[in-house]
Amino acid sequence: MIELQDITKAYRVGDQDVQALRGISVRIERGESVAIMGTSGSGKSTLLSILGCLDRPSAGRYVLAGREVQGLGGDDAALVRNRDIGFVFQSFHLMPRLRAWENVAYPLIFRGVPAGERRDRALAALARVGMSNRADHHPNQLSGGQRQRVAIARALVGEPAILLADEPTGNLDSSTGEEILTLFDGLHEQGATVVMVTHELDVAQRCRRMVRLMDGRVTADEVLS
Repeated sequence: MIELQDITKAYRVGDQDVQALRGISVRIERGESVAIMGTSGSGKSTLLSILGCLDRPSAGRYVLAGREVQGLGGDDAALVRNRDIGFVFQSFHLMPRLRAWENVAYPLIFRGVPAGERRDRALAALARVGMSNRADHHPNQLSGGQRQRVAIARALVGEPAILLADEPTGNLDSSTGEEILTLFDGLHEQGATVVMVTHELDVAQRCRRMVRLMDGRVTADEVLS
């Protein structure tokens, strides 16, 4: 599903090159649940951007669902993001003027999916995360946990190869965060490939495997259960 071979990333800061990633090699199989864990400055945010095709590595090889993506141009990278990656962000990123089902359906517009099918698929995705009864609500009418469920439904609606979650419980209280993690557990049990980026050990331990980063390198890669 995901293969990273000797991925490096350097940024130019003033007159110096800053090495954010220093030879990352990781393989993630279809159906795995993997946490990428590290403190601030470990490189996990840079790795997240590369995994999500939001940034390109300075060197190395990245294969996603059988396709090499490290050298794709902007339009092709956007197509991969839309078709192969479902994003779940800490701050939800819902559009306030759209109802829940419209937020979920929005990515399908760029695939040319007809309006009726977009609505049907959005409602099915909302049902999958237990939000059928809130389909016509706007984000400001939803709790934080409900908004995150809508965001997860939006990530799922395109049937992506990978569900990429960036600190998905970071803006939630502990009880609501537990509900969201339980939902991720269920999605993984249904066959979803989940990669969760976090700095919290208890969140990482909900996954079946944990990859630890420090100073741009993998320091541990362990199966948890």
